[in-house]
Amino acid sequence: MHAQIVLFDGFDPLDVIAPYEVLYAGGTASGGGVSVELVSAEGPREVLSGTGGLTLRATAALDPVRAGLILVPGASGRVGEPGEAPDQDARTGEWRQDELIPVLLGRTLTTELPTLLRAAMENPAVTVGAVCGGSLVLAMAGLLEGRHATSHHMGLDLLDATGVHAVRARVVDDGDLVTGAGVTSGLDLGLYLLEREVGPRIAHAVEELFAHERRGTVWRAQGPVPAGF
Repeated sequence: MHAQIVLFDGFDPLDVIAPYEVLYAGGTASGGGVSVELVSAEGPREVLSGTGGLTLRATAALDPVRAGLILVPGASGRVGEPGEAPDQDARTGEWRQDELIPVLLGRTLTTELPTLLRAAMENPAVTVGAVCGGSLVLAMAGLLEGRHATSHHMGLDLLDATGVHAVRARVVDDGDLVTGAGVTSGLDLGLYLLEREVGPRIAHAVEELFAHERRGTVWRAQGPVPAGF
């Protein structure tokens, strides 16, 4: 499995680094069964995160044709005060530190990223994943209507408003779409993908290496619907 983790201006570093390290370790444990790289819609470049000016380098352009996994992180910025509305002009303006998270996520829609992600979701050889607000990037691009997905708990209402079946779970498996909730869920998402795509022994070995036990039950639209909840 080859994994492409997407960088965009204002991304959340932990959304990227947590699954990157898990998948990289999975590649080591499986003797090269997993490879992972950082990409951007624009190609190789330095990409500034939304956390303290931390920069990571995308080494290639996002390739929606390549089989494997494409993973979209969320953004790191200000949550905002209750009732505070994003500045519409800021969505197309120059990037600034400490912008509202909805602005950072919305600005991705002005790039080539939505077009590339649409092509990826139409490719049966690609699984698309998202951590935290990454699912909102996909949803705001109109790519998740009618699908089951999760996001950070503060973004579930917005996710639902875009026509997504928002699920309050740490990891949601909707077939070729797998999403994680809050920021640290990137660890659980990465481990689950290792288990699903490579095997439970590899996932268990990486889990032990990282001294991290996955939390919660992976939600799938299977089995009887619970009654009385």
